[in-house]
Amino acid sequence: MHGRQQPAGHRFRRSLTAVAAAGALLLSAAPALAGDEGGRGGGTGGGWVDQQLARMSLEEKVGQLFVTYAYGETADTTDPDDVARNRQWLGVDNGRQAVEEYHLGGVIYFAWSDNLREPAQVAGLSNGLQEAALDGDGARVPLLISTDQEHGVVSRLGPPATQFPGNMALGASGRAADARKAAKIAGRELRAVGVNQNYAPVADVNVNPANPVIGVRSFSGDPHLAARLTAAQVRGYQSGRTGVVATAKHFPGHGDTDVDSHTDLPVIHHTLEEWRSVDAPPFREAVRADVGAIMTAHIQFPELDPSGAPATLSEPIMTGLLREELGYDGVVVTDSLSMAGVRETYPDAEVPVRALRAGVDLLLMPPDLPTAYDAVLDAVTTGELTEERIDRSVRRVLELKHEQGIVARPFADVDEVAERVGPPRHLAAAQRISDRTTTLVKNDDGLLPLADDGGSVLVTGWGASTTAQLAERIDARAGSATAHWAGSNPTPEAVDRAVAAAEGHDAVVVTTSGAATAPGQARLVRALLATGKPVVTVAVGRPYDIAHYPQATTHLATYSYGAVALESATRVLFGEVAPRGTLPVMIPTADDPGEPLFPFGHGLGYRR
Repeated sequence: MHGRQQPAGHRFRRSLTAVAAAGALLLSAAPALAGDEGGRGGGTGGGWVDQQLARMSLEEKVGQLFVTYAYGETADTTDPDDVARNRQWLGVDNGRQAVEEYHLGGVIYFAWSDNLREPAQVAGLSNGLQEAALDGDGARVPLLISTDQEHGVVSRLGPPATQFPGNMALGASGRAADARKAAKIAGRELRAVGVNQNYAPVADVNVNPANPVIGVRSFSGDPHLAARLTAAQVRGYQSGRTGVVATAKHFPGHGDTDVDSHTDLPVIHHTLEEWRSVDAPPFREAVRADVGAIMTAHIQFPELDPSGAPATLSEPIMTGLLREELGYDGVVVTDSLSMAGVRETYPDAEVPVRALRAGVDLLLMPPDLPTAYDAVLDAVTTGELTEERIDRSVRRVLELKHEQGIVARPFADVDEVAERVGPPRHLAAAQRISDRTTTLVKNDDGLLPLADDGGSVLVTGWGASTTAQLAERIDARAGSATAHWAGSNPTPEAVDRAVAAAEGHDAVVVTTSGAATAPGQARLVRALLATGKPVVTVAVGRPYDIAHYPQATTHLATYSYGAVALESATRVLFGEVAPRGTLPVMIPTADDPGEPLFPFGHGLGYRR
């Protein structure tokens, strides 16, 4: 059960009243922002920032450096489960109390914290939290409200919000205009629900096929392509008056790891020169594009800092490389401080202080917010951190909020959410962009495009919903299609059942995702090929799968199992659109990561 909510329109009118009253100082000191398409616009807001810093207490300043989540669909939730979890997590009942108690600089939304049920609800939650920040006797500074809307495998706000196939798919199209358009649409829709910062784009260069945490979240294994598309997305997210703060991540580069920093501390052995040529280019271009924020990585880079400190806590990396070599003076935000990669070396109370000493500004999701907040206050009291150091970070945060228009426009218009989130023109643009990403990797027998009267098709392999959706789309075009989910890592018995199901069909489409760690997928492909029936394999995740079943003769890569990507794949299967994507990474052989099976830039078309 949830607490009683006011009608959406009343909540929005109350929000405007709160701006006029509690936020009067904010708006009177903030000049009108330009609707500039190329950047954040509106100047530095130095006068407003100076006034804010002068009137803020140390406790309020420190609070501006923290971003966390609170459970609940509303800012003042009374749902018993959410209240209980908030008390355990934050020592308060709800998000409103968290903002007031800790003077938070920002909040982050997740579905699992009950924040993202549907767009109008998200907008109401955002407005309630902003009211908490602007009401009362506190600093009266609007919040950074953030989420991870990368698209593809990390997409927090689902339909009806417009969905895109993700970064590596955009890398397959290679079109900066498409990357910018996708970001511009995503930014508009996020801002419509009150989210004003997106933890995207991923700027990591995925040069390691075994990378367990980046993969298709990266644009490419080529630094130049990744840099070009990173800059395009930064400009897209931050364009105009209704854009959002872009956050390039994960500095100094998470693309060559084979360990997940959520569960361990990865080590990258690139030399300084390798870092400059492989990892740095996307971040360098993001800085040139005036990116609003850069997120750190919880990784060790011994050649950049031999101390062994995670990059998040490394002054040589955060200050020496990011601030001084790349010339970045904007906001630096940590990756989640609850992740194992940053908690292995130092106690939780030391981590936020060390991060600030390293050159970081915003502290994301510490595992114990009260302890972390008090630790920073205590560090100022003891002289480990100076108030001048705190002021430098607070100034950056305040300038960002002013420049991006959050000070002038902190609230969402709940009454306009329905027409601004997922309108037909956005959905059509997403499909057009997606149609340029599907890559035809092999077509040795000329099987594709399929004839629309080609008989019955079995769709089997990875993903219960993926095989069902693909079968539905094929059925609408071919004689008939049947879905048969074989499991994520098919057992020999599951393979036998799929082979038996194929006997009653004229052709087979097999989906795979993560074949490197699920050998049953390759076993399934080989068994279906042995039937002698026409077989099309489709990698719906990372494009490296074909290295584990190179016998396949007809192969597509979609880089995504989202609806737009599956629609595009079906259109390519039947020749409704030509395959135009090219591989944004090199696919190595399964036995030798240095031996190309298919080179970067490979991609086939259809003969006319």
